[in-house]
Amino acid sequence: MGKKELKFNSKTIHGGQKPDAAYGAVMPPIYQTSTYAQSSPGGHKGFEYSRGANPTRTALENALASLENGGYGLAFGSGMAAIDAVMKLLVPGDEVICTSDLYGGSYRLFKGVYEKYGIKFRFSPMEDMKELESHVNSKTKLVWVETPTNPMMNIVDIKAVSKITKTHNVLLAVDNTFATPYLQRPLDLGADIVMHSATKYLAGHSDVIVGALVVKDHSLAEQLYFIQKSSGGICGPMDSYLTLRGIKTLHVRMQRHCENGQIIAKYLENHPKIDKVYWPGFENHPYHKVAKAQMKSFGGMISFVPKGGSYDNAIQFVERLKIFTLAESLGGVESLVGHPASMSHGSIPKDEREKNRIVDALIRLSVGIEDVEDLMDDLEQALN
Repeated sequence: MGKKELKFNSKTIHGGQKPDAAYGAVMPPIYQTSTYAQSSPGGHKGFEYSRGANPTRTALENALASLENGGYGLAFGSGMAAIDAVMKLLVPGDEVICTSDLYGGSYRLFKGVYEKYGIKFRFSPMEDMKELESHVNSKTKLVWVETPTNPMMNIVDIKAVSKITKTHNVLLAVDNTFATPYLQRPLDLGADIVMHSATKYLAGHSDVIVGALVVKDHSLAEQLYFIQKSSGGICGPMDSYLTLRGIKTLHVRMQRHCENGQIIAKYLENHPKIDKVYWPGFENHPYHKVAKAQMKSFGGMISFVPKGGSYDNAIQFVERLKIFTLAESLGGVESLVGHPASMSHGSIPKDEREKNRIVDALIRLSVGIEDVEDLMDDLEQALN
């Protein structure tokens, strides 16, 4: 009988990990070094120079691969550096199909950086698989999916998209930042690449900037490792250590994020001063069935629009909150509030934002792990 596969909660603590070889340290040490002694040229213990590999970063990369049921993990200096590495798989003339409701930083990288190098980006809501397939042509090399999407909480059917990409020999990459591998594992659903802004839920404490990629295919991993080493967008040993430490409580944190998120979403849905609430856990959410099929639960990210809302009303509301901190980012233990039109999605032109219902009054919550009654009281006082 083969070795029994660890269940997810155990993987967060033990997956891809072993005690340090030097002294048996249970937690991987912080190898704060740039280079490594060699007995002769090329004679080393697996590490030469920390841009190429560092023991602390390697421990993180092994943990990431384990969580996503992948074969290979890569850790970067930011989520954007991880996406940038994927874009470097492409050459001028290639085309990418992207989720139309997309994080502003991804949109900025695609349109502001890579489009001028001859990469063409097509945007699709990915609701209708026939429409999605109609965008595929001989130049299409990559489909880029966010699910749940930022900030509208739309859900994309990863299995359905993967059937199309496999038919046309196109890579499928999924930004799994909002769901985390606790809720959703895209490689198991047919994706080729999983991306994380590990800054968010994986690290979970708003104290690092880290990005991650996980793949199953050896050849694809080798290409990405080459890009990582050549371009140098790596994360340092201290950030690797902190992310590893955060991962060890991912399962317990995500459970509370989901519990609190559900209570807050229902509170907002029933509030007389709220017009619309976007959260995939609602049975009337257009993609609820897909979310239920491919996710364990529905997460702690919620967007909403107050009744009669305007840009000014939204700004006044977020400024009145006391426990929800007005700040960029998401996924930390503390609750955060953001105004997408002026913050996370400010780099997207207004007309493009509004095509995807990212209106000026839209507010995005990252529901933390505090006492949920305190969070509801804070929302109530700001609404009143």
